[in-house]
Amino acid sequence: MMRRLTLLLLAPLAAWLVTPVAAQTPKASYPPTHWPLKNGTYVLHDFRFETGERLPELRLHYLTLGTPHSNAQGHTDNAVLLLHGTGGDAHSLLNPVFSDVLFGPGQPLDITKFFIILPDDIGHGESSKPSDGLRMRFPHYTYDDMVRSQHAMLLEGLHVDHLRLILGTSMGCMQSFVWGETYPSFADGLVPLACLPMEIAGRNRIWRYMAMQSIRNDPAWDNGNYSHEPVEGLRGAANLLIIAGSAPQQMQKDYPTREQAEAYVNRVVDGIVAYTDADDFLYYFDASRNYNPEPKLSTIVTPVLWINSADDFINPPYLDIAQKLVTRMPNAKFILVPASMETFGHGTHTHAAVWKSYLVDFLQQTAKK
Repeated sequence: MMRRLTLLLLAPLAAWLVTPVAAQTPKASYPPTHWPLKNGTYVLHDFRFETGERLPELRLHYLTLGTPHSNAQGHTDNAVLLLHGTGGDAHSLLNPVFSDVLFGPGQPLDITKFFIILPDDIGHGESSKPSDGLRMRFPHYTYDDMVRSQHAMLLEGLHVDHLRLILGTSMGCMQSFVWGETYPSFADGLVPLACLPMEIAGRNRIWRYMAMQSIRNDPAWDNGNYSHEPVEGLRGAANLLIIAGSAPQQMQKDYPTREQAEAYVNRVVDGIVAYTDADDFLYYFDASRNYNPEPKLSTIVTPVLWINSADDFINPPYLDIAQKLVTRMPNAKFILVPASMETFGHGTHTHAAVWKSYLVDFLQQTAKK
């Protein structure tokens, strides 16, 4: 089933791990975009996953904006890779609070100057995923597999041999650090938004595990061989997504009464359940199980602009982790955006107006002389 993150509930919820979201909707009901998109699909043959599993054909879908440009040496010099969050897809960062702030004339990622690439990651959108038919027999992919497939798609599918920038939100944020370690000279700069470059443990792993167990423990799931979606398991997982993506100040303002708060929960949970495939959900949450760039952070020599927000439930600043880990990277800067009525919890990663000025400065600092 095709997935799109509806904008209808955008304002109330800076939700789960994808973008300031709410429920997912089929492609047909996704609001049209005014950006001149080009669709593409690249097929990797006999792709071997980190687990040793293989797919005869791994399909990767992507969208692009703008036109690639090469420098005098023949290397691509204006390509920008934008990486979505867990459960999102290539359309996630076409959200107006992101794209309208960054892509227009004179904006930081002006599409008349930059070649923007928005992939559907493995397991997401129109790329290969469990719900295509293999269900729990689909290879158990990881973030390393995602990054490796992105690299192949860029080189072989789009003929992009260098990136001006990699910017990732949430899961894409974590992939940005993987990119920095795996392909250290491929990009001029990394902009990870809303994550930590360390093993997902503590409360972060606990709520994710609880969401996955909610589905697994629903008898209707039937080890992934369900004839109908395990609704109760999905409802439990959706409840946890709301908490993880919550923005306390925004929610207090938008839902000041018990009736409004409860109606909001019911509306969002119903939407998520209606358009979420349980096996796809399990796979894209489980993909983070081996993520841990911390031991090799010192190898990330690419300039890094790392931004988190202080009201992020998933990456709480009072753990004082980011402030310590940023010092292990030789060319990294960490920005903690203070919580305010301008931030949206974890979903601040998509509200580009909040951190746009930092991006402008970073692009200037990393520009080739």
